[in-house]
Amino acid sequence: MKCRHCGTYLHNTFIDLGSAPPSNSYLTEQSMQEPEKWYPLKVLVCDRCWLVQTEDFVGAGEMFSDEYAYFSSFSSSWLEHARNYVNQITSRLSLDNKHTVVEVAANDGYLLQYVKERGIPCYGIEPTHSTAQVAREKGIEIIESFFGVDQAKDLVEKGRQADLTIANNVLAHVPDINDFLRGLSILLPQGGVATFEFPHLLNLVEQAQFDTIYHEHYSYLSLTAIRTIFEENGLVMFDVEELQTHGGSLRVFAQRLDTGKFPIEKNVIDLQLREDTAGISTIEYYQGFQAKAEKIKIGFLSFLVDAKQHGKRVAAYGAAAKGNTMMNFSGIRPDLLAYVVDRNPAKQDKYMPGSRIPIVNEKRLQIDKPDFVVILPWNLEDEVKRQLNYIRAWDGQFVIAVPEMKVI
Repeated sequence: MKCRHCGTYLHNTFIDLGSAPPSNSYLTEQSMQEPEKWYPLKVLVCDRCWLVQTEDFVGAGEMFSDEYAYFSSFSSSWLEHARNYVNQITSRLSLDNKHTVVEVAANDGYLLQYVKERGIPCYGIEPTHSTAQVAREKGIEIIESFFGVDQAKDLVEKGRQADLTIANNVLAHVPDINDFLRGLSILLPQGGVATFEFPHLLNLVEQAQFDTIYHEHYSYLSLTAIRTIFEENGLVMFDVEELQTHGGSLRVFAQRLDTGKFPIEKNVIDLQLREDTAGISTIEYYQGFQAKAEKIKIGFLSFLVDAKQHGKRVAAYGAAAKGNTMMNFSGIRPDLLAYVVDRNPAKQDKYMPGSRIPIVNEKRLQIDKPDFVVILPWNLEDEVKRQLNYIRAWDGQFVIAVPEMKVI
């Protein structure tokens, strides 16, 4: 396979998680009677541009279908994050009703609803019908398609350039990262700004966050890699912020390479130095990650087996993609983990792909009173513990498996 950015042949393995179905392909009662499609889940490192990437097996159309079940608005902390971002960016760029904001991968309107509240013209681009429809119900205009150069040119011809483009947690989901970024450079006018948020590879490696790896994430991004990819697609980064979301993310600010007006901030230089010091541009940095993941897997399996042997009941919370990676890499089935609770009605009464663990609503938890509740989306640990604090009434305990086993 060649690097999806620079075309270099890839021969360095970062991690091999075996095989799994696409992590958001939740099963219905009917599809439980049919075979599942499993694909290899192997991640490689480019030793030229340092883009970390999955092997190409699954097309975007299959993973981001009309039945896509990830809705951003079901996380209260994520809504607060979006609101704070809108407050900050509109102030920083002095955005008002004379400007236009576009979010690519707008999901269910979780963020643009706050832009709309401020009276700033906006629209979203979103390929999944299920989430796009929810955004429309909030009064947000959605163009239902994937984004790239062709669509950007069409929008520019129609006079729909964006003073601010937002791409939060989408860059990793893009199979053709060059086409996507070239499209954004076209959509921006002179002086326009593009912001991106994505999990930081530095945290993924240092905290062994292997469960953030799944087919829907084609790329795993460092500052080193993304600066290079930006500049080869007509963009330049001028600022960066470190965030706590998704186990440690970056928010980067970019502008057109040819007409940008903002100076490069010291934050960019400082973070680049940290990555250089860590060795992120050396192949040695990526070695040993497989062993870290296997250690976590063994620890989690040992906990579940021990609980089973002692007659303890274990459930989980959060039918998230990272949970599916953990379940399938570890070979966990309903005999060790009875069910997963999720607030999203689109996931309830379905089954986790691969492991076939049932997904239920929260009432089941309150009736069964399990001894342990595993928080699969560990990045939402504080939010979930507040929401499910009532399990303490029956001496229930929370469990986190990544980056190491802990019972709380």
